[in-house]
Amino acid sequence: MADSDRPQIYLITPPEIDLEVFPDRLARVLDATEIACLRLSMAGKDEDRIARTADALREVAHARDVALVIEDHVLMVERLGLDGVHLTDGARLVRKLRKDLGPDAILGTFCGHTRHEGINAAEAGADYVAFGPVGETGLGDGSRAEADLFAWWSEMIEVPVVAEGALTSALVAELSGITDFLAVGEEIWREADAAAALKALLAPLD
Repeated sequence: MADSDRPQIYLITPPEIDLEVFPDRLARVLDATEIACLRLSMAGKDEDRIARTADALREVAHARDVALVIEDHVLMVERLGLDGVHLTDGARLVRKLRKDLGPDAILGTFCGHTRHEGINAAEAGADYVAFGPVGETGLGDGSRAEADLFAWWSEMIEVPVVAEGALTSALVAELSGITDFLAVGEEIWREADAAAALKALLAPLD
């Protein structure tokens, strides 16, 4: 359950990853800010490329005791020695995958801004539920996960909640007491110095 403690930081990779440079960029971010979990969220369906990327990022993450989960590609979790999977389609597969992956794997899911979907996922065995986007974005239909959803969840539901999507420093300040995790991705990777960008984004927590 969220409380007044500082939320943990959940890092999301960019959709396009250059293995010549990204592992070093990632290492600098992980060394500069304490990160609880890393999500591999790649565009495309090139199995070999995704696997090679997962291998490289697992090395960087596990050397720093950071869990690595992969978005949607459930079959890769055990094969690549990853810590779990992040689903993007709500509660639909959570109960089945909890049985398939066992109790130790991290199993999280994105539930948009739908409280009912989040509750279903939590009851089905999800380790966390993510809601978003929390900020303004030109993508999707413009719907947002508002602060009152996180406030209600943190008061009523034990399963940890993640706030993600178009975070700003103002939203970090607003959500800091009512979410367990802040998920950060494109907000920092589009900047030349991602580690400094993350520090600036999270400044309201200090």
